[in-house]
Amino acid sequence: MSSGNDSILDAYLYETNTLLEQLDHIVLASEEKDTFSEEDINSIFRIMHTVKGSSAMMEYNSMMSVAHRAEDLFSIIREKSIDIVPESQRPVLFDLLFQTIDFFRQEIDHIENGQPLTENIDNLVQKVNSIIDQIQNTNSTQPSAEPASEEASAANDSGIPSIPGFPYSVQIFFDEGCGMENVRALILVSTIRDMCNESDFKFFPPDVDTNPLTAGQIIDSGFLLHFKNKEDRDNAIHAITGAGSVRTYQAIDHPEQAASETPAPAAPQITVEEVKPEAAAPAPAPANTAAEPPAAPKAAPASNTPASVDNSSPHRESLISVNLSKLDQLAAVVGEIVITESMVTSSPDLKGLKLDAFTKSARQLRKLTDELQDVSMSLRMVSVSGTFQKMHRIVRDMCKKLGKQARLTLVGENTEVDKTIVDSIGDPIMHIVRNSMDHGIEDRIEDRIAAGKDPVAEIILSARHTGSEVIIEIKDDGRGVNYEAVLNKAIRNGIASPDVEYSHRDILNFLMAPGFSTNTQVTEFSGRGVGMDVVKRNVEDVGGSVSIFSEPGEGMTTTLKIPLTMAIMDGMEVSVGSSIFTIPIHNIRQSFKVSESDLIHDASNGELFKCMGNFYPVVRMRDRYQIEGGRTCMDDGILIWLEAGEFSYCLFVDELLGEQQVVVKPLPSYLARFNIKQQGIAGCTILGDGNISIILDIANLYTPM
Repeated sequence: MSSGNDSILDAYLYETNTLLEQLDHIVLASEEKDTFSEEDINSIFRIMHTVKGSSAMMEYNSMMSVAHRAEDLFSIIREKSIDIVPESQRPVLFDLLFQTIDFFRQEIDHIENGQPLTENIDNLVQKVNSIIDQIQNTNSTQPSAEPASEEASAANDSGIPSIPGFPYSVQIFFDEGCGMENVRALILVSTIRDMCNESDFKFFPPDVDTNPLTAGQIIDSGFLLHFKNKEDRDNAIHAITGAGSVRTYQAIDHPEQAASETPAPAAPQITVEEVKPEAAAPAPAPANTAAEPPAAPKAAPASNTPASVDNSSPHRESLISVNLSKLDQLAAVVGEIVITESMVTSSPDLKGLKLDAFTKSARQLRKLTDELQDVSMSLRMVSVSGTFQKMHRIVRDMCKKLGKQARLTLVGENTEVDKTIVDSIGDPIMHIVRNSMDHGIEDRIEDRIAAGKDPVAEIILSARHTGSEVIIEIKDDGRGVNYEAVLNKAIRNGIASPDVEYSHRDILNFLMAPGFSTNTQVTEFSGRGVGMDVVKRNVEDVGGSVSIFSEPGEGMTTTLKIPLTMAIMDGMEVSVGSSIFTIPIHNIRQSFKVSESDLIHDASNGELFKCMGNFYPVVRMRDRYQIEGGRTCMDDGILIWLEAGEFSYCLFVDELLGEQQVVVKPLPSYLARFNIKQQGIAGCTILGDGNISIILDIANLYTPM
């Protein structure tokens, strides 16, 4: 595929995914209110219209057909108002829309993975048709048998059906074996709608857009178009000759019908529109909404007004979408500029020289470099709201399938994080929310009432900034962790010993052991051996940490601490012997100058330091990495109090060299076989003097016993 087609496909995928997220949000909010507002109906109609048009352009026929039928449904609702749908049928309508969204997302996944699209869409289309039929049958004022007999009588001697008042026809046959003849006919109808007024032509079979079985009828008898005016028919022939897969066509005149065109135009029109209840009412609006307002005087103004307002909104014109790879390149260049600026200002050739003008310029350069760096980083920052909003759907679906009642509350959803990190935390958050619904929330409402809780459970998903990291919490008010059950399962799995007394924190850490699950049977949501260990690994891959807190009977809280960005960070340079290390600033709590007498030794001869009433283990960098030349006396070095996830410890180093913004450089992939990340090494950076500094992974530098 050419790069041009690639860019078109990327634009299609981006637009469709954005529309589906918007549609999901609209339907979720409407389901809570048990109704659609006029604005919601117009928005859904426009979304389906856009998906239909763009999918037809990309020749994704299954998506185009489903979107077109859903568009027809909301064209009827938009014209008649939501009251046309009985309240008893609205839950069915909401479920159908969610199924439609899931179908679109499934097809998008197929496209992204290079898989063929779904061909059999009859079941979904039939469900849409069923709701349309129920709406129209409920609100019908005309008998349905009358028009069929009337059209049956309106056939000429050649056996080709004709329509009073439409004397100019075209019979079209498509290429043998081309497939999807009904869809091809529908695309042809859409093209002709752009050329003439909807009321000036009709087509047969009339239910080509709703009944897949019409494909066989078109193969046998052809597809018929009937026109009021010969000029419109001639223009349509030009479109037919330019359409793909058309094998042959024949122009047919019905002069005996011309006389009926003038005397009684109203009756034939009513007859024909009643012949195709699914197609006549909904079809005109989607095709003519933008192209031909005069043809639909009632529906067009209502649909065009909000559309034109949305399309001309100033805030939309101020946004552009940029390929993420370009932002990666920008970040890389800015990172090199930061390194080069540091190398120039820290050059050993300048030591001892008094260069006032150079120093002033260097300060200005540093200021501009910092601003450039901040801007380049901000371009990659996106709100977590998109990820958070998707959880509404997870909670809604699980409530229905598990028979539970729960609501999701979002806090701080406008918090911004690096785009790469947002993409990485979506699955962990979804898994934790599912765990809360499946494991945390009580199975019976009676149990919650007996415990003095609200019958409707609550899951709170929150995000907040704390300096250079973002903290995401998923909290539920369910039954909490059964510590005894978790410990017994850990003993059976061989990851715990029955002879050891474990703290609650130790037991909670078992939940993040590989393959650990408390479910006794495999369900749609859990019990497959994929548990919190996957969450922990995914979060740690982006430099974050996971911690769990639970109070039996009160619920559980899972906390994710994640850096705002992975490209450039604030670090503290420290030295140990001749080696230089970088500690992320957000991991540092405090630094101390202490003596040997301030340390306490435990039973295993480990060193502890008491601070603010708590005891923290001491890790000596010299011993941890067996570095030659490092200081051994506590009086000669400095102690740094570090925090990583749910535990804290102190690190002993020779000296602090100072704070500096560093560009994170990943280590070569072949070093992964040495398991360096588990040894406390996250990457490296290049310092101003050209030396390399190892960036420490504080979460893995020290492992509590």
